[in-house]
Amino acid sequence: MNVTLKINGLETQARFNDQEVETLHKPLLKQLAEKQRQLQRRLVVFLAAPPGTGKSTLAAFWEYLSTQDTELPVIQALPMDGFHHYNDYLLANNLKQHKGAPQTFNVAKLTDALRALHQPESEWPQYDRNLHDPVENAITVKAPIVVVEGNWLLLNQPEWQSLRALCDYSVFISAQPERLSERLIGRKMRGGLTRQQAVDFFQMTDGLNVLRVLENSQPANMQLCMDEQGGYHQIL
Repeated sequence: MNVTLKINGLETQARFNDQEVETLHKPLLKQLAEKQRQLQRRLVVFLAAPPGTGKSTLAAFWEYLSTQDTELPVIQALPMDGFHHYNDYLLANNLKQHKGAPQTFNVAKLTDALRALHQPESEWPQYDRNLHDPVENAITVKAPIVVVEGNWLLLNQPEWQSLRALCDYSVFISAQPERLSERLIGRKMRGGLTRQQAVDFFQMTDGLNVLRVLENSQPANMQLCMDEQGGYHQIL
């Protein structure tokens, strides 16, 4: 299945294996829909994964699939990137070079926003790739099921652990670190870096984040694994 998805305001082309869609993604969405009906309120799903696993694309794909099936309630993807501290804060606290690491996120602000999701309508920030800063209230949340996606949602650290109580269902994607390294290096090269610059960035930032997510995340309700082709399968 080839689809055009909108991620952080930009159109992205994505491809998903048809069998995977029928045996994994659609059954999961129907399972979430049933949980939402049982709760009789908005269902909050965490999608946590290391960088390079395609979690933003996957969350956007689930949102797309929900619009194609009249039996499914609407799903809305909510990226965690809008909870980065502003660059002024990062510079003042010597954190700019670590942007993307757990300490560069405003967890208190994220906690408040997650609590607000239990209101009929709430606002959610979005990270602007041109400004390289969050834009407040960029997304109006109305859907009965929301998928909050980010690296650190299940991080096994005290201030992050408290988020788990605000989540109804969690999904975690694992992958081989070496597989993710080539994906992330390639992403930086497509963004204009030389291979050496991309490798240096990976070793200083992305590589550390990959290992930290894989080694220090709490167990999820559903565990997925990314394969060599970039597809997913469930780990039982």
